[in-house]
Amino acid sequence: MNRKLIRPDLTDLKDHRHAPVTTPKYFRQRRSAPPDQTNAEGNYYLKQMANKTRMVIVLKDGEELRGCIEWYDKAALKVHRPDGPNILLLKDNVKYMYKENEERGEQG
Repeated sequence: MNRKLIRPDLTDLKDHRHAPVTTPKYFRQRRSAPPDQTNAEGNYYLKQMANKTRMVIVLKDGEELRGCIEWYDKAALKVHRPDGPNILLLKDNVKYMYKENEERGEQG
């Protein structure tokens, strides 16, 4: 069986070769990358520091520390403890924290 090869007429393509290429609108609009930091952590610490909120800080080894956050930076927290000396705590050692009054079922 003999098959005939069908080729498109290339003369039409030559005419469109110099026409400007337009990109769809959705390709032109680039979204900016999300911010590296939202500052939510810092805002939370500032609020607790301003209110002198008593916090329970649970460490990765299960130990609980109670006190108020005096200051913070990128890697550490300084906690004022009424029942012991102030402590400088590296954030890497913190498992989680919560307000002391939340463990009694109170709100605030």
